[in-house]
Amino acid sequence: MEPRTLSSIGMAFTAAGLLLLIFLKEETGLSYIIPCLLLLGLGIALFSPPNTNAIMSSVEKRFYGVASGTTATMRVIGQMLSMGIATLIFALYIGPVQINAASHSLFLESLEAAFAVFTVLSFGGIFASLARGRLR
Repeated sequence: MEPRTLSSIGMAFTAAGLLLLIFLKEETGLSYIIPCLLLLGLGIALFSPPNTNAIMSSVEKRFYGVASGTTATMRVIGQMLSMGIATLIFALYIGPVQINAASHSLFLESLEAAFAVFTVLSFGGIFASLARGRLR
């Protein structure tokens, strides 16, 4: 299967999982959260291997180390950027207070905003994944 197609499907599952997590409420049970996380995990599992395969297949053997290192670096930069966005959203919604029972509604609002931002970014990733050239 073409890596860009499989990666795009994975990114769509990831976006769908994040979209469903936007609707978390105080009374949301595990019967809702677990399928959302399974969908999210399936999306990541479908995205990452074919994406890495496409990257590694596009370079000569002598550049495998550089390509692998660059891929790992981009992954970590993405994780750091995600944490920065989440922290910024929490800081804007909650402020400099300890999260406790009194601030749980602000915490849920900030979660909703964070999941919305990451859903939009993942949705854009579907098209970025589709835009790359064919490998085969």
